[in-house]
Amino acid sequence: MRRRTFLATSLAAATFPQFAGAQAAAYDPTPQMVSVKARYAPGELIVLPRSHYLYLVTAPGRAMRYGVGVGRAGLEFTGKANIAVKKEWPTWRPTDEMIEREPETYKRFIGNTDAQPGGPGNPLGARALYLFQNGRDTFYRIHGTTEPGSIGRSVSNGCIRMLNAHVVDLYERVPIGTTVTVL
Repeated sequence: MRRRTFLATSLAAATFPQFAGAQAAAYDPTPQMVSVKARYAPGELIVLPRSHYLYLVTAPGRAMRYGVGVGRAGLEFTGKANIAVKKEWPTWRPTDEMIEREPETYKRFIGNTDAQPGGPGNPLGARALYLFQNGRDTFYRIHGTTEPGSIGRSVSNGCIRMLNAHVVDLYERVPIGTTVTVL
């Protein structure tokens, strides 16, 4: 077992003890109610990138669990943030860093300020929750995706992806100001 795997597994077991000692189950992105430690406040979002799950704490010791896709190595977000903006069918434009990293992929955005309109073909999907720290946009989002096969994987440019139906459900459940902790 690699050190990284050991640490991630240990953190998950300490945070969500209902999984400690359990056999490794097949990954299931389907939203479902699960037990969590009671120290998390109702309404708080907790993301465990290594297990590819997001938890919306609904009551002390209870949470709705959703499957997510997260940032690939070196691009992941960690820490605390707040949802400061929520958008339905958001527009999208790659960040300057994304364009610099992958100019061939994003060449249509080089030298202009174009943005892709919202809609079914937009990479942000049906909804987006914008993460801010200290009143400043982190440029990380919790959003839908046009790539459902990316859920359960670490492949994004840092954002937290959800299936469109799941992000619509989450969008309706969380208000502006919701605390998001990515461990």
